[in-house]
Amino acid sequence: MFYSRIALGFLLSFACDAGAQKPVTASKLSTKPLAPPKTYVTAVAQKGDDAVALLTRYGLHEYDCNESQFFKINSLRKGSNVKVAATYKLPVEVVTYNGRSIRTTLNIDDWRVAKRIETYNKYALEEGLRTDNFLQTKRLWVPWHELNCPEKRKVAVAEASLAAAKNERDVPPGLGEKSIGKTARNYSILGKKYQHTPLLSSKLKGKVFYLVSGHGGPDSGAQGKRSGRTLCEDEYAYDVTLRLLRLLLSHGATAYMIVRDPNDGIRDTEFLNCDEDEVVWGNRVVPRDQKERLQQRCDIINDFTKQNAKAGLDDQTFIEIHVDSRSHEHKTDVFFYYRPDSEISHKLALHMQKVFLMKYLKKRNQRGYTGTVTPRALYMLEQTTTPKAVYIELANIRNSWDQQRLVIKNNRQAVANWICEALLSQ
Repeated sequence: MFYSRIALGFLLSFACDAGAQKPVTASKLSTKPLAPPKTYVTAVAQKGDDAVALLTRYGLHEYDCNESQFFKINSLRKGSNVKVAATYKLPVEVVTYNGRSIRTTLNIDDWRVAKRIETYNKYALEEGLRTDNFLQTKRLWVPWHELNCPEKRKVAVAEASLAAAKNERDVPPGLGEKSIGKTARNYSILGKKYQHTPLLSSKLKGKVFYLVSGHGGPDSGAQGKRSGRTLCEDEYAYDVTLRLLRLLLSHGATAYMIVRDPNDGIRDTEFLNCDEDEVVWGNRVVPRDQKERLQQRCDIINDFTKQNAKAGLDDQTFIEIHVDSRSHEHKTDVFFYYRPDSEISHKLALHMQKVFLMKYLKKRNQRGYTGTVTPRALYMLEQTTTPKAVYIELANIRNSWDQQRLVIKNNRQAVANWICEALLSQ
C-alpha cells in the first residue's frame, strides 16, 4: 500500500514536471470532427460509353467542371476510359432534404439555383434516371456545377454560333435577318443548300417578324417513335420555322430567328438528329429552367419590339411553332392559339386557320380539316409585347399519321408555305 502511494506520487510529480516543461492545452487535446463523406449518385457504364456519354445521359455534360469532378471522385486520370458494367460516381451529390425548401436545405439564397436543382430532380425522375421523388424520400440530387461552378458552362456552342453569325454578311447587328437588296442575300443560318435566298417580292418590306421554334438546348420537347428512331419536337419545329424564315426573307421582311442552331440549317432528311446545341439570339446559352428559358426569349423579343417601334416599324408579329403531343391514337390538324383579349392576334389566327382550310379543300382531302383557334394564357403569349402574336401546333408527334406531316420534307415545306401565304394576305 505504501509502495503504491509512493509510486502514485512519483507519477503525479512526473506529470506535473512534464506539464511545466511543455503545457498541454485543451485545444491540443481536442480534434476537429471530420465531415461525413459525400454521397454521390452512381451509374453503370454501358457498352460504348466514355465519361462524356455518362455525363450526357444524366444531363451534366454542359459544364467542364462536372467532367473534372467525375475523374476526381472516381480516382481516375483525366481522359481515362471507363469500363463496361463498372459502377461510377457521378458529380451529383445526394443531400438529405429538410422537407421545407431547397434553399434552407443547402443554405443558399439564390432562388434561381434552387429552382434549377428542383427542375433537375424532376427531369431525372421523368427520364427514368431515378425512381423516387425527393419530396417523399428526402434524397435531393444536387448537380456539382450548381454550387461549385455555375458560371463555367461550356462556351463551345456559343463560339460556334458566333462564327456562324459572322458569316451572315448582310445581317447588320441587332437588325435581324434583314432583306436589304437583291445582292449578297446569303443567310448561313439556313444551311449551305438554302442559304442563298432570292428576293421574290417586297410585299413584306417594313414588316417585322419574331420567329421562335419551341424548346431547344437542354429541352427537346415532346418525343415520338417511328421506325425505331426518336423524333424530337424541337428539331422538327426548328426546321419548319427556318423554312418560314426563308420565305419571309424572300418577300422583303425583317425577321428574327430567336432560337438558333449553329450546325443545323434547313434539312431535307426524314429523320432529324436530336441534339442540344441550340442557342438564342446573341449566342446566349439556353437555360435548363423552363421559366428562365421562356423569360430569356421574351426579353429578347420585347427589347427588339421597342427598338423597332422607335424606328417607326409598327407592323410587328411574334410567331411560335411547336409540335403537339397526345396519345398515339389521337390525330390532330394544325391548330392555333392567340393572345387572350387581343383582337388583332385573334384575327391573324383566324386568317391562318382559313388559309389552311382552303388548302385542304383544294387538295380534296377526304379527312377534312379540323384545326382550331383558341385563346390561351401561355407564358410567351402573355409576356411578349409585339402587337400580334400566334402560337402554332403542327401535329401529334406520337401519332403515326400525323408524323407524316413532320418527317416528309415536302410536308414541312407545305406547312411553312401556308403560314407564309397567310402572312402575305393578312
